[in-house]
Amino acid sequence: FCHLGEPRNQAVVSTQSTGNRVAGGGLTDSAGRVPSLDALAAKFMGSDDKAAVAEEANTATKDMDKMAQYYYKVMKKCIEKGTDFIPTEIDRLSRMLEGNITDEKRDQFTIRKNILAAFSTSGSDDAHSEL
Repeated sequence: FCHLGEPRNQAVVSTQSTGNRVAGGGLTDSAGRVPSLDALAAKFMGSDDKAAVAEEANTATKDMDKMAQYYYKVMKKCIEKGTDFIPTEIDRLSRMLEGNITDEKRDQFTIRKNILAAFSTSGSDDAHSEL
């Protein structure tokens, strides 16, 4: 029974992570990232009209997988809670990754952190220029 489920589960993870595995089975820092959505993340962080960019991301991710739709979800959260949501969420996911979780959850949380990094990296230049 296990053998039938394993290849299918592995295919799902490989699709989500775009095959970005390191030795030991972990995911690379680019797993789950989509270059066109990374560009929208950068645009979002630098935009005065964040709602318009979020809507653009919503349209772009409608036919993509759940992890790609996380870009839009992050944008919505930033509009609701402010961009401080990003480092707070990265910290929360990091703490969860240190715990005893399934490999599937570990992959999901790692991909989420990778996507959040697209926002924090693009926003860090603005933060340094304001100082």
